[in-house]
Amino acid sequence: MLELSAIVFPHIPTGIPIGPFEIRFYALAYVAGLQLGWWLAKRICARDALWGPTPHPQPVAVDDLIVYIAFGIILGGRLGYVLFYDLPVYLDAPLEALKIWRGGMSFHGGLVGAAVGVVLFARVRSLPRLPILDLAAAVAPIGLFFGRVANFINGELFGRVTDVPWGVIFPYGGPEPRHPSQLYQAALEGVALFVLVQLLVRGGALKRPGLVAGLFAAGYGVARIIGELFRQPDPQLGFLAGGLTMGMVLSLPMIALGLGLAAYALKRRALAE
Repeated sequence: MLELSAIVFPHIPTGIPIGPFEIRFYALAYVAGLQLGWWLAKRICARDALWGPTPHPQPVAVDDLIVYIAFGIILGGRLGYVLFYDLPVYLDAPLEALKIWRGGMSFHGGLVGAAVGVVLFARVRSLPRLPILDLAAAVAPIGLFFGRVANFINGELFGRVTDVPWGVIFPYGGPEPRHPSQLYQAALEGVALFVLVQLLVRGGALKRPGLVAGLFAAGYGVARIIGELFRQPDPQLGFLAGGLTMGMVLSLPMIALGLGLAAYALKRRALAE
């Protein structure tokens, strides 16, 4: 009966074949997120009124910043997945950790890697770190949206079994309909979070260094935990103590750190005034 009201996952190719090679949609999602983020970051940097007296990078500097962030996301995302999601497998076969084309990326690890990239860029350019973190946070939801849509196209990271009319029977999820949790997360982590950070930017939050980055981190943590309520846990981990998932556990300190950074930004501005 459940299957009659479910949506059968359509056959969608995982990539675009070009001769003997295939460009995977997941890789294209990273490229699209970085390209659009690069474009929007340059526009934000060009509007001095959004920053007020806060020192910030000029649009031309974003060309170099995106390279630091891209490497940080890839290296941090892969390292985070290896450490938190499948460490025993990679301890037995360390070279498998280098095969990123086989999948396995952690957003939390990618976030740390991107932050490290920002810090390195700020040091090389002798710029303050917090405004650049704010800039990166202002465009990050774009990449999150494309990444989650690519998860759906790949039929991976699907949700828990459900009887809702829009439940989807995924190719690798068994015969039961499941929540299309990838689309839920695309809406929360991508669209809703993008609207939030853009409202903050337009509302003058960039004049308080650290505020956008802090509220983005906290907002992502909340959105991720909500999404995890519908998402099927990774099979090698399952549910942790108290019914939590690894995504929830990693998001809790992210919320605390984000709120702490936002409070610091507000307090610092108040003291300055």
